Amino acid sequence: MIYSLKGTLTVKELSFAVIECGGVGYGCRTSYNTVSQLGDIGSEATLYTHLYVREDVVELFGFATLQELSCFKLLISVSGVGPKAATAILSDVSPEQFAFRVASGDSKSFTKTKGIGAKTAQRIVLELKDKMSSQTISGTVAKDAADFAPQFSGAPSSAVTEALEALMVLGYSQGEVAPILGKLDPALSTQDLIKETLRLMSARNSR
Repeated sequence: MIYSLKGTLTVKELSFAVIECGGVGYGCRTSYNTVSQLGDIGSEATLYTHLYVREDVVELFGFATLQELSCFKLLISVSGVGPKAATAILSDVSPEQFAFRVASGDSKSFTKTKGIGAKTAQRIVLELKDKMSSQTISGTVAKDAADFAPQFSGAPSSAVTEALEALMVLGYSQGEVAPILGKLDPALSTQDLIKETLRLMSARNSR
């Protein structure tokens, strides 16, 4: 299993990149968002990867962040959504935007991506919300609000609860994100709360 690649960027195209590690070049299919975060040819780059294997197809996909990789894995778990459609969606939206769409049930916004019809968009939201529910992710906020309410100056706002659910879609636990959300301005929008929480967690982890 190839978890990640760290080496020299030798090829950089719209949806494809090659990272050379120890003299071996690893070609990765990817999203426009990841490509835009890569440096110039010859610079050092890191991609978090997923090896996609189906019958006669073996392809390596790489992403700039673990959050984007997590979104990719969620998308290809949806029936009828392959890696091409998944990378197309992630080329149009950031991981936090993707998580917010799923958590809020906004299937219509997914149809803005070329090749994603209304039925596929609805299936993405329904299947992933069901999956989150089965893993006690979706609905946790409402059920367990009493557990983390003391971390907020008052009752969590709807934006805060939506942000918490979206962050849990990305794979974070309630215990990881609730203390950080509790320190942010509850008047912020859901997407701003998500972005600021991710920024603070990244800054904390890089220390």
